[in-house]
Amino acid sequence: MADVFEPYIFRATDAYEAYVGRWSRPLAEAFLAWFTVPTAGRWLDVGCGTGALTAAVLDATDPIGVVGIDPSPEFLGAAQRHISDPRACFELGDARALPVTSDDYDAVVAGLVLNFVPDPAPAVAEMVRVARPGGAVGAYVWDYHGTMQRAQYLWDAIAATDAEAATLDPRPHFHTCEPAPMADLFRAAGLGDVVVGAIDLPMVFRDFDEFWLPHTMAGAAAVQRYVSGLDADRKHGLREQLLATLPFAADGSLHLIDRAWAVQGTKRTA
Repeated sequence: MADVFEPYIFRATDAYEAYVGRWSRPLAEAFLAWFTVPTAGRWLDVGCGTGALTAAVLDATDPIGVVGIDPSPEFLGAAQRHISDPRACFELGDARALPVTSDDYDAVVAGLVLNFVPDPAPAVAEMVRVARPGGAVGAYVWDYHGTMQRAQYLWDAIAATDAEAATLDPRPHFHTCEPAPMADLFRAAGLGDVVVGAIDLPMVFRDFDEFWLPHTMAGAAAVQRYVSGLDADRKHGLREQLLATLPFAADGSLHLIDRAWAVQGTKRTA
């Protein structure tokens, strides 16, 4: 596997699940409710991670089978442990060189993946290659440049307490995470009937700790790497800044919204 892809091979499964995995599952369900595809068929889940989208496909679409591809052996192991359905199988692979045959899948999907691939165009070209003619190709990414309140509050607090650390915010580097670039990426790959839609995901935290503690775990996300590396005093300062700025409800709960952009297209038959 190419070295350039190595930084995007995620590990630390428990930290990932606490930070974003718990939200990946309802987002996958919302995406499938939006995604236009036959109720049964052969699916390929590109960058399947710990299996959130694969599990949602199994629950919602009555597929013939689902193949999950991911470059992380640790995440694939988690997916295999959590999903026992015999219709699902998992393989190690690079999104830019999928280890499957061409023209073979009724639906090819990628959830929260394309912005992490250094060059997403070859990955989308591979997704098109393996879809059958007339098959559906779809993906979704977080709206890193817009409505992503969980990250916005956190990075605003980091900027207020450690101005230099604000440069660690990865969001400006995710150039494809907007409607026009997503649509352009799919059209450039030769897909027809390309459409883009917004999925707003409510995120409810019962109290501050439920919001805060996943950020302190030593996970792969940039914010986790930063917060988990702080000394006690600086971590306390960031915590106090968040307590002062987050929009808590009267009962101490926290209600935020993160948006994802979803895109889909159809592989041309000729």
